[in-house]
Amino acid sequence: MFKKFNDKENISGTTQVKSSVIRSIREKLLDTYPDIKDYLDQILPKKEPIKLIKCHDHIEILALGGEPVFFKQRDFFMPTLKLLHKYPFLLPHQQVDQGAIQFVLSGANIMCPGLTSPGAHLVQADKETVVAVMAEGKQHALAIGVMKMSTEAIKSVNKGIGIENVHYLSDGLWHMKALKK
Repeated sequence: MFKKFNDKENISGTTQVKSSVIRSIREKLLDTYPDIKDYLDQILPKKEPIKLIKCHDHIEILALGGEPVFFKQRDFFMPTLKLLHKYPFLLPHQQVDQGAIQFVLSGANIMCPGLTSPGAHLVQADKETVVAVMAEGKQHALAIGVMKMSTEAIKSVNKGIGIENVHYLSDGLWHMKALKK
């Protein structure tokens, strides 16, 4: 999604989000990520101005103080990797083996064999769940992805795309400069 993202070329506009819209976004975030409850006021303070950055390909980015914190493409908001590094418990962790690291960091989707081999670790998750992609021997998430199969299907089929890679370290969103207020 953000492989060739360039903030100068891909941003079509920014708007200040109304407080009523922020309230509905906060409610949706609580529904989607129940573990965020105690930290939501730190992540999206009620009195801080929040900007909505509209980009090409139906991508929207929520920015607090100019820094991107959540993004979405049509469906629902997902945390950025920078936010996930501060609050690692927001998403379930799926771990890939060391051999998959270079492919994940180049934007490739995570294949089932990379999730079932020794060194990998799968946590119970349903299809279409947003997950943090961790790597064997690494502390922080490499990517954020969406499960394309449930964990049972990944283990039984062990073929094809297991997790769609939507945001990874050093992609365009990771390198996005903070917007001026």
